[in-house]
Amino acid sequence: MYRLDQAKTPLFDALRHYVDEGTISFHVPGHKHGVGLPEFTRFTGKNVMNIDLTILPDLDSIYHPTGAIKEAQDLTADAYGAEHAFFLVNGTTSGIQAMLMSVCREGDEIIVPRNAHKSVIGGIILSGAKPVYIQPEIDDYFGIAKGVEPENVEQALAEHPNAKAVFVIHSTYYGMASNLPRIVEIAHKYHVPVLADEAHGAHFPFHPALPISAMAAGADMSAASVHKLAGSMTQSSILLLRSEYIDPKHVKTILNLTQTTSPSYVLMASLDVARKQMALQGEQMLGQTLELTAWARRELNKLDGIYVCGEETVGTPGCWAYDTTKLAINVRGLGLTGYEAETILREKHHLAFELSDYYNLLAVVALGDDDNTVGRLITGISDLACSREVRRHPVKSIQLPPTPEMVALPREAFYSDTKPVSLDFAAGEVSAEMVMAYPPGIPMLCPGERITREVVDYIQELKNGQARVQGLEDPACQQIKVLSRNLFMVHNNVAVG
Repeated sequence: MYRLDQAKTPLFDALRHYVDEGTISFHVPGHKHGVGLPEFTRFTGKNVMNIDLTILPDLDSIYHPTGAIKEAQDLTADAYGAEHAFFLVNGTTSGIQAMLMSVCREGDEIIVPRNAHKSVIGGIILSGAKPVYIQPEIDDYFGIAKGVEPENVEQALAEHPNAKAVFVIHSTYYGMASNLPRIVEIAHKYHVPVLADEAHGAHFPFHPALPISAMAAGADMSAASVHKLAGSMTQSSILLLRSEYIDPKHVKTILNLTQTTSPSYVLMASLDVARKQMALQGEQMLGQTLELTAWARRELNKLDGIYVCGEETVGTPGCWAYDTTKLAINVRGLGLTGYEAETILREKHHLAFELSDYYNLLAVVALGDDDNTVGRLITGISDLACSREVRRHPVKSIQLPPTPEMVALPREAFYSDTKPVSLDFAAGEVSAEMVMAYPPGIPMLCPGERITREVVDYIQELKNGQARVQGLEDPACQQIKVLSRNLFMVHNNVAVG
């Protein structure tokens, strides 16, 4: 199955060897193996502080890896079916932005789903690319965006033959995956690479019941959050490459523009060990996880007012495959918003969820869960369904607003002269900021888009429903930066799908 010995952990071994040698440190970090930060060290443990090190000859350099880091990255590429793997210590955001900057220069078009994460818009701003948006399918009951249909990708490519790449979310935050193999087939017919946001799919290669991985589907690049569902520490991710269209040396050059020269060896070591664990034990561990989620889904769907979607969604528009480790728990039948339900369950049952939105809670069941943790989830939701907080009349529906008109490139809007205006009176202006509920971090308004009354009303509905609206410089989300009228002109050359 693998070309390389997946039982090896070269970077983790190099760090342990450094510690075992008893080397006296005259380099940064200044805490010197935790001695200089005793309170923190007592809590976290000496071993963590011992391997919080800097670039040294025997520990390799993330900037130009030739030793332990390179070997660990080669093992990761082998485990994921890629030709090249790059460790990331600034999360998948840095990988997504590197993907975009690797294929796009200023003014280049790129096909992008409108429900892309804020990091994609950040990459578009940094690269100066022109987004050509394609609309995802919408699940009205859950009030969420799903995947995109392959025929919409083909239509966008036909209408924009100079597009430099197709960007795909694989899978969505809620676990719904587009038909990536078909999208890759279409894009490659046009000689265009496919870039995959696999933030929520780092575990896909390691169990046959999960959606196909981006590399197995033929995607050219993938940025995967190993820390989300494959066991490494928060902020540690990987960028994968296997493409005839993209030069790995250029990708590394792009990464070196933004990636720190002082990487966390703790994070990189966790990537090394997590990869080994998934390669050798992933199918067994994920099998147990899938059994737990199947149990939770059965029990929760017995409750009045609760609906947890499952494999029945596969085959519906925008959902070619589904990651059942995600429990999207719809609570609208209880007469509660997801935000209200999350607050009750956090305070009463000490349950913390991945996210809540207007209608749903999202519970992520992963490698570290067991009968006890999932049992407490079932008990907490059951108690909520029977509690006096339940109003029993469904919460009112709010409609996702239509995608606003893009009248300036995101980069141009971001760097233009701006002025603040009250959000209540911003309709008709052109936004210089992103606005999103976070999580999931999908912008409802991007720089360069004309603000509509529908978008303003939707933002206000989310705020009234206790959503965490972010993206604006104003922390109270009462003002928004818009383009100064004396400088703004409509740009008819902007690509709009």
